[in-house]
Amino acid sequence: MKSNPTRFLAPVLPDLEAVNAVIREQMHSDIVLIGRIADYIINAGGKRIRPILLLLMAKALGYQGRQHQTLAAVVEFIHTATLLHDDVVDEAGLRRGRPSANTLFGNAASVLVGDFLYTRAFQMMVSVNSMPVQQVLADATNLIAEGEVMQLMNARSVALDEAGYRRVIYAKTAKLFEAACQLGAMTAGASEKGVAAAVAYGQALGNAFQLIDDLLDYASDADTMGKQAGNDLKEGKMTLPLIWLMKNGDEAQKTAIHRSIEEGDESCFEQVFKAVRSSGALDYTYQMAKQEAGSAVQAIAGLPDSQYRQSLIELSAFSVERGY
Repeated sequence: MKSNPTRFLAPVLPDLEAVNAVIREQMHSDIVLIGRIADYIINAGGKRIRPILLLLMAKALGYQGRQHQTLAAVVEFIHTATLLHDDVVDEAGLRRGRPSANTLFGNAASVLVGDFLYTRAFQMMVSVNSMPVQQVLADATNLIAEGEVMQLMNARSVALDEAGYRRVIYAKTAKLFEAACQLGAMTAGASEKGVAAAVAYGQALGNAFQLIDDLLDYASDADTMGKQAGNDLKEGKMTLPLIWLMKNGDEAQKTAIHRSIEEGDESCFEQVFKAVRSSGALDYTYQMAKQEAGSAVQAIAGLPDSQYRQSLIELSAFSVERGY
């Protein structure tokens, strides 16, 4: 039985409403186009998973103030900026089931508004007046950029193995999950052990989310995913399902993967797509995601029992239930 996605939100709904108010306030600019694009992408139906993580972790560790709301908005701005930039790089046509911002407003505008959101995030984090907080966010933002470059360097190459893939998804996805949880713990004044637990939870959960996203690119459709299925293959990305098939498939399948990825041979796409779906590739990816979700739950086993900790556990279940 799948978790109700709104169930893990319940304990922090008032906080999340406050975060949304901060986001609306901080999106303001006298430049009309900035407001239009920022509003379009931020209100495009995202789940706000990263801000929710920060809110839940802070409350799970006993925080009673409001600073976590500002930091949650900062995390969402950083995430949104990466989406704007990623869609330009990937030439994506859909984002969350709607035309991507670059499709509607153009690549140049999307990149520049992404820059605006990055810089606004840094203005907001400075206002918190905490060097450790600034360090966490600066390091996370830098690693995310490195992750995107790593992914770009590995595009159109069948040489990427599972270890290399894991490095990429940690940098481009899991790091911001980790940072959100770390900031929640730091804001709550958690012990070194508490912060370490939050970091481990966030990293494992972020890995699980990305693994399921990569599975869904082969197992789902545009209506379910909010973007075109098969995009990763068309863009020459070696995600875990394809890496597994390249290692375990037959020679005909390996040849088709090679031609699809390295030569961009569209005539092989359907063969590869079907081979991934009919092989053990998706099940392997799903099992890896379940392991990560289990590691996330184990990481917070020592946190005090509360509705917030329970929501973090439910969120880990939700992260993999999207897969099948």
